[in-house]
Amino acid sequence: MESKKKTIKKANLSGFAYIIVIMLIINVISAYIYARIDLTTEKRYTLSETTKDMLRSLDDHVYFKVYLEGDFPAGFKKLRRETKEMLDEFRAYSKFIDYEFINPSASSDKKERDETYKILIERGLAPTDLQVRTKEGTQQQIIFPGALVYYRDRELPIDLLDNQLNAPPETVLNSSAQNLEFKLVESIKKASRLKKPSIAFIEGHGELDKNEEFDISRELGDNFKVERITLDGQLNALCRRSEPDKDGKVIITRNFEAIIIARPLGEYSEKDKFIIDQYIMQGGKVLWLIDAVLTSMDSLQSESTVGVDLKHNLDDQLFKYGLRLNRNLVLDLNSAAIPLRTGQVGNQPQIDFFRWHYFPLLNAASTHPLVRNMNSVKAEFVSSVDTVRAEGIKKTPLLKTSNYSRTVTTPALITLALLREKPDERLYNNPGLNVAWLLEGSFPSLFENRIAPEIADSKEIGFLGKSVPTSMIVVGDGDIIRNQFHIPNGYPLPLGFDQYTRQTYGNKDFILNALSYLVDGPGLVGIRSRELKIRLLDMTRVNESRLQWQLINVALPVLLVVIFGIVLSIARKRRFAR
Repeated sequence: MESKKKTIKKANLSGFAYIIVIMLIINVISAYIYARIDLTTEKRYTLSETTKDMLRSLDDHVYFKVYLEGDFPAGFKKLRRETKEMLDEFRAYSKFIDYEFINPSASSDKKERDETYKILIERGLAPTDLQVRTKEGTQQQIIFPGALVYYRDRELPIDLLDNQLNAPPETVLNSSAQNLEFKLVESIKKASRLKKPSIAFIEGHGELDKNEEFDISRELGDNFKVERITLDGQLNALCRRSEPDKDGKVIITRNFEAIIIARPLGEYSEKDKFIIDQYIMQGGKVLWLIDAVLTSMDSLQSESTVGVDLKHNLDDQLFKYGLRLNRNLVLDLNSAAIPLRTGQVGNQPQIDFFRWHYFPLLNAASTHPLVRNMNSVKAEFVSSVDTVRAEGIKKTPLLKTSNYSRTVTTPALITLALLREKPDERLYNNPGLNVAWLLEGSFPSLFENRIAPEIADSKEIGFLGKSVPTSMIVVGDGDIIRNQFHIPNGYPLPLGFDQYTRQTYGNKDFILNALSYLVDGPGLVGIRSRELKIRLLDMTRVNESRLQWQLINVALPVLLVVIFGIVLSIARKRRFAR
């Protein structure tokens, strides 16, 4: 009997030793081979290949200070958890990722808390003011849903919370979770980029000046080297041409990765168009922000004005590339509000806000990642844009009006009396008009068979009749890139911020995404194409069956434990009774 016990004991010890050895072997293998299985339907915890490649290429530490620590409402706790899980995923692919979560409201001293808030705001983090329910009622709570990213001697702020107008909190938080990977990767790219690509604003044809583009130029400066260029017929303004070698070959190099043409009011000469055309033929990218109709709010000081065709001489060039700027103005019931003086109360003028249908709010026209989950873009006197036949060009709509829009052709009478009239909704029956397009492919030259043979064949110019694969974005409004100026102090305000209604639109995000897509390609912006489904409780059904669900969640687990205990007790009695 004792010999049998020793044999059993020895077998148990051997089995235990085998388990220990197997576990050690698994741990050693797992230290060298990384693998995870993502069982979620939308692959929530699977990073894109672009992200993985960037993380693997890091050669120095990236440190995140995330200010999402504290006693938050459930939605912000979810955003905190999603952020932590995303950073943990990053750490799985790079040993150079570190982070910490900080509570900016941890101090019980109000003066010290306010000083912390001031420092975070100065560093670029935007606070969110919430009304939180407590046992005593409601109280105000300040949250900084953002992070500071450090790489070597650089510091960059990230706003982790999306800003979407007229969207419920659950949708905003879910959208923020969807864009986490994009925002975190973009911040790493900004901080670790050694050399910035060059982009240029074109001047000399009545385009927006540097003050009107001040905010977006400053924002673009984080990612790009930004310049302002006057073409003035100089063939080397956008492309450098080397001296011909012994075989007569000329090497042409682009001076800029992308150029921006923002609301020209004057005419482009044929020579300047030729310079832009050949820049595109060499693979250059262009962001066209073009008004088709000449008008502005300044011209409405006398209650009315007339919108007329704007002669910038670019229609034939855009038509050749595959688009037509329509000579019309779009009116939309879904529009931004403008202030209007309606009376006098004492010594103070009475100001009311009215929907100005010439300022439509544009939304995504497709599921393209460039405009996915983006806030509405505010336009001013925008024209619709149609596609025309162009072989080999892929056309993707980016922005459109609502389903309650209409157009007026030029010459168009524009009057403030529209604000005092009730709109006839029967007229606003156009189901979404496209006003912005992405074009990709090999573009035909506007000047093929149009210039003198001796110029076309010149090796000094290096004329191309068809472009290498490239891309451009065309928007039928030049004002979407123009920032407002503070009244009365006159300093530039952030792009997309309306000082009258205190609302922030998605203009800045659209321009930044457009330049990122044109310069860097679909890799980084493509991360935004992932969609995380929001799975919310049906509150109506919950409230109707509250007692039932409470019993299921509270009583059923206890009942199951009791039943399991009884069954186990009966089984033990029967076993040992034998």
